[in-house]
This record gives sequence, structure tokens and C-alpha cells, in this order.
Amino acid sequence: MAQNRPRHVVFDIGRVLIHYDPHLAYREIIPDDDERHFFLSEVCSHEWNLEQDRGRPWPDAEAEAIARHPDRVEQIRAFRKRWHQMVPHAYDGSVAVMLGLIEAGIDVTMLTNFAADTFEEATERFAFLKRPRGVTVSGVIRQIKPDRAIYDIHVESFSLDPAKTLFIDDAEKNVEGARAAGWQAVHFVSAEKLAKDLAERGLPVPLA
Repeated sequence: MAQNRPRHVVFDIGRVLIHYDPHLAYREIIPDDDERHFFLSEVCSHEWNLEQDRGRPWPDAEAEAIARHPDRVEQIRAFRKRWHQMVPHAYDGSVAVMLGLIEAGIDVTMLTNFAADTFEEATERFAFLKRPRGVTVSGVIRQIKPDRAIYDIHVESFSLDPAKTLFIDDAEKNVEGARAAGWQAVHFVSAEKLAKDLAERGLPVPLA
């Protein structure tokens, strides 16, 4: 175990440290479940939002969506205006795990698919995001997970040894992307499962 014990732990943010759900911002705007699901899968979809994570400015994103659906201007613009409603709270358990690692002297950084401006907003709301040594934000460097480049940039930026780096993400494809880049990686399901996964690798994981 000691030979494979990670020296660096890298956390994803959305759905690992903070909750994210676009439906929360649209239940009042689009009360009908089927209509809301259509909007968030076809108009302001995950793929559409991912381009903001890749660095596309919000005005350009809104213009693109409005060109496709000119009858939904206000609904489209509400995505950015109401973004704060999509991230209502942190996951206290996994935050406690992360802070416990930091307090124990483990090198902790973050690697996230996040638009640059909404990440800045998130750090103002969730102070614990400032505790790790640093973060790679996809919208800032214009690279996204699970593409290999973002993992390599993070390694270079923080002088990590990939083989001694453990990545934690809620998306299987991003976990696989990290492994393809030579990292260790675990799929995040819950704080309890994360604590078990880390303990198995010889890391200290006090839970709050």
C-alpha cells in the first residue's frame, strides 16, 4: 500500500463538493416537468453549458441558443441570471474529508469544468474552495475534462507526479480520463464511500 499511497489528491467540485442542479433554477420559470426537461436537454442543455466551461462567453452562448429558439429569450437568459439557485449548498461530508486531508498535510488541489465567472462567484459563496493549494478551472484555460490536455496542464501547473496523484470526480468519463493520463482515480458516490476509498490507499480521512 505504501508504494501506491498518493502524495497528491485532486478534487472535482460540482456534485463532489457542492450541489449542482439546473432544474432548481427553472422550476418556477417552467413548472411543467416535461417542458422543463425539454428545455434543459434541448435548449440550454448540458452540452450547451459545457461550452461555457470551455471558455465561451455567456453573451455568445445566449445568442447561439436564442438563434435556435427565438421564442425563449427570457428563459435562456435566466440560466446565467439564476445560476446561484443551481448551487444551493455544499456537501458537508466530502468537504470535511477534503479539509481533513489538508489539515493532515496532504497536498490537495482542485480540477474542475467550470465557467470562469461562475467559479469566481462560487468561491465567494463557499470559502472552503480557497483552502486547497490551487485549482485548474476549465473556463480559464479553455480545456475541459475528460480531454487529456487538462490533466497534463494540471500536472505541470502544480508539479505533480501523475502516478502519485489521486483524482476524485462524480463523472465516470472524467475518472477514466484521469486514469488514461496516468493518474489514480476514484468515482465519487458519497462522502462515506470516498472516505473508505481514501483509507484503503493509506490516507487520513476524518469525517465531520
